[in-house]
Amino acid sequence: MKESTIIRIKTNIQYLNESQLRKYLASEAISLGRGGIKEVSAISGVHRNTISAGIREIKALPETPCLNESGARIRAVGGGRKPITVSQPGIDEALERIIDPETYGNPMNPLRYTTKSIRNLANELQAQGFQIKYNKVADLLRILGYSLQQNQKMKQVGKESPDRDAQFKHINTTAMQYLDTGEPVISVDCKKKENIGSFKNNGSEYAPKGSPAEVLDHDFPIPGKGKASPYGVYDINHNEGYVNVGISSDTAVFAANSIRSWWHYMGSARFPKAGRLYITADGGGSNGSRNRLWKLQLQGLANELRIPIEVSHFPPGTSKWNKIEHRMFSQISKNWRARPLDSLEIIVNLIASTTTETGLHIECGLDFTEYKTGIKVTDEELPEINIIRNGFCGEWNYTIYPY
Repeated sequence: MKESTIIRIKTNIQYLNESQLRKYLASEAISLGRGGIKEVSAISGVHRNTISAGIREIKALPETPCLNESGARIRAVGGGRKPITVSQPGIDEALERIIDPETYGNPMNPLRYTTKSIRNLANELQAQGFQIKYNKVADLLRILGYSLQQNQKMKQVGKESPDRDAQFKHINTTAMQYLDTGEPVISVDCKKKENIGSFKNNGSEYAPKGSPAEVLDHDFPIPGKGKASPYGVYDINHNEGYVNVGISSDTAVFAANSIRSWWHYMGSARFPKAGRLYITADGGGSNGSRNRLWKLQLQGLANELRIPIEVSHFPPGTSKWNKIEHRMFSQISKNWRARPLDSLEIIVNLIASTTTETGLHIECGLDFTEYKTGIKVTDEELPEINIIRNGFCGEWNYTIYPY
């Protein structure tokens, strides 16, 4: 026990009556934790049973009025500082009217174009005649059930497809069938392009006070450095992935080559007896459901691997449900937050060092190929694709068989 605690106990017990002493020593024993009763008893000379009785009284205090030795209340009924909602009736309703999402964009709302910080909220309440400080606004917001919230991508652009939920069920059912038999299931997508150079990267990390990383004051690409295009392949079976960092455009050829690289670096070792491959992808971009070149490139991959490749696309506006987004890409973004991506080497190392408590493992490679854009697949080339469309939403679900 600290010497300061011993001095405090010996000093205070001189000025307390029996009831007060009992409760005071009980509170000291509670604060000390296990063995506290024995230690306080040794210091004060008060029997352990007396201290234990004080603990019981303390635990019963919320259920009994605070009485003095004569049995009268020390504080009159209704005494003490009143809650602000009582002392200033209507302040909670006024606060809710200000921050109500339904009226926030209303031209009559005084905070329409003002950040809803607690200081601004306090200023507006004061303007309405209430006496309140900004820190009390925070307390009142918690009582009213409000908390800090971030924007979430939940609203879909455009009309929702009538087959949206059914497609999710189809993807889940198909994936489970593959997983149950040990066949590979991968989720693919291209992360947004990143400027290479000393640019600001969102987020913050600990550093010596007053020593932030200095970055450029603009986001224009630096000649000679360009941009990085990270295309990812997430292996759902093993919670691991591969990211192919390209320096060129995100094309269907780049997407297929990224899957090919994953297979050679990781997939073939993980699935030496694979009889088929299941890919889930977004509905647009280089791996889009209407992209002819994507299907032609998968045909070449299926011929090389000599296994059928089944593909399912997520409905429009639902890419956030693609597992690679929240299982892998989000973790990569967390790992390189606040770090300028000065070079391709830094990008690769940051990606490859990304891990999670659930065991995520990522390999990363560089692709220096300059991929051409604008490649068209003609009607004459379409028969080269040995594709069988699923009976349900064949535009989104199909299998490409090797020749």
